Amino acid sequence: MNTPPPAPAPEPRRQPGWFLALFALAAAGGAVAYVPLLTVLLPQAIADLQGHEDVAALAQVSFLGAAMASLANIGVGLLSDRLRRRRPFIIAGLIASNILLLMIGRAETLAQIIALVMIWQVALNLMLSPLMAWAGDCFPDEQKGMLGGALALSPALGALAGSLVTYAGLIDPPARLALVAGLVSVLVLPAVLLGKGRVEPTLIAPATAPAEPVPLAERVVLRMWAARLLVQVAEGGMFAFLLYWLRSLAPGYPENGAANIFSLVLVGAVPLSLLLGRWSDRHGRPIVPLVAAALLCALGMLVMAAAGSLAVAIAGYVLFGLAAAVFLALHSGQTLRVLPAPQHRGRDLGVFNLTNTVPGMVMPWLTVLLVPQFGYAALFVLFAGLALASAGLLAGSLRRA
Repeated sequence: MNTPPPAPAPEPRRQPGWFLALFALAAAGGAVAYVPLLTVLLPQAIADLQGHEDVAALAQVSFLGAAMASLANIGVGLLSDRLRRRRPFIIAGLIASNILLLMIGRAETLAQIIALVMIWQVALNLMLSPLMAWAGDCFPDEQKGMLGGALALSPALGALAGSLVTYAGLIDPPARLALVAGLVSVLVLPAVLLGKGRVEPTLIAPATAPAEPVPLAERVVLRMWAARLLVQVAEGGMFAFLLYWLRSLAPGYPENGAANIFSLVLVGAVPLSLLLGRWSDRHGRPIVPLVAAALLCALGMLVMAAAGSLAVAIAGYVLFGLAAAVFLALHSGQTLRVLPAPQHRGRDLGVFNLTNTVPGMVMPWLTVLLVPQFGYAALFVLFAGLALASAGLLAGSLRRA
């Protein structure tokens, strides 16, 4: 007697638009938690304590904090995988990171700041790591493009939050970190509280027999990891030295000018990412927008390397910045699609998170070594080469996507 074949697993349901929007806001809450602190408030707090701008102290805090973030993201992801729970971690991380934000504002010594920032990074990743893994538990593959597009909101709101909390006369400096904590809570809590029951069982079922050979699947994941790392190196270098480069072309270029360009690029990337994410979902071509964005990153960098005027330089940066922001947002969504083992999703995303933290630890030192010797043009040509390599890696994955 022939045994009938097992019934196919039900297709995971598409998530409604309201939940996609709330999740995008929650992810943006993570950026609001760290962008204002690390880019504006922490450097100012160190300067207030030391009596001057202490670049070495800031570099030490940033390096140790990034190292803790890297370890915590993997560790918390692994723990949330084992317990098969995400939302309790997110809420616990939100509460702990907000409390530590307020404590950082009251630190009285540099040693206290260093210790608190390191602990805060652990608490922050207690929220961020399971938050991204939760997205993989909820959103099916045919929504990964739109999910990635929506994630472009994160850096945009992070930059806007940095401008908001430091806007002259809007809020007293001692209350700025409290405002950040409040904004993070408002952004994160709705998705977590209203998202109960959104996990799709078929998306969290352990993978026992992968549909494609394991070595092939592993190569696709490795290509995705390396491609993101290469673009992140270029993006991180530009983030750190944009103002200095513009002033090398136009001495006295104002700080708010660079900040405004950076914010406008991130805001402009949101609709572009959503459009391209929707296109990739409808046409089933998840990797094509990533390849195109990486190529445009390289083109923007080459324009910047050849720029002889401020206008051309800014145009090149806008092209690069838009392409990089679109690439990183869409890549985050498609990473969830290619990870082979749902039972290890949190851990694996922690490994992918190294592409975010490692460049921030090494790029400033590489730039300091390269620019004085060869100039910014050489740095941009190097970055263009990295972006081209990223496009090549992803193009090799097109047949496997």
